[in-house]
Amino acid sequence: MIRSLAAALIMALALPAAAQDVARAPGALLRGLDKVSGRTTDIPLKVGEEARIGRLQVRLGECRYPAGNPSSDAYAQLTITDLSQNVTLFSGWMIASSPALSALDDARYDVWVISCQS
Repeated sequence: MIRSLAAALIMALALPAAAQDVARAPGALLRGLDKVSGRTTDIPLKVGEEARIGRLQVRLGECRYPAGNPSSDAYAQLTITDLSQNVTLFSGWMIASSPALSALDDARYDVWVISCQS
């Protein structure tokens, strides 16, 4: 409940009032980091697709961006599951320009949004 309220607040504050009209993209570019090896991986996903990063499964629900400025800020709805424990680690919106506002909390992996993709 608190996480969903925080996500709603983040989305409301993420875009200026004039840019509240948003467009939906058919996909997103995410980046994953293995903190142990230091290796980063770019992950292009279409809406509804899943990808694996080590023991994590990342699913893209939606990617949105300000309609008047497609190269501007992107925000994506993600569900990230730890397959080894069958536990959802993250479910909500991540914002490309402020990944720390709503971040995955995992000791080994980081995942963040780079941009929406067509």
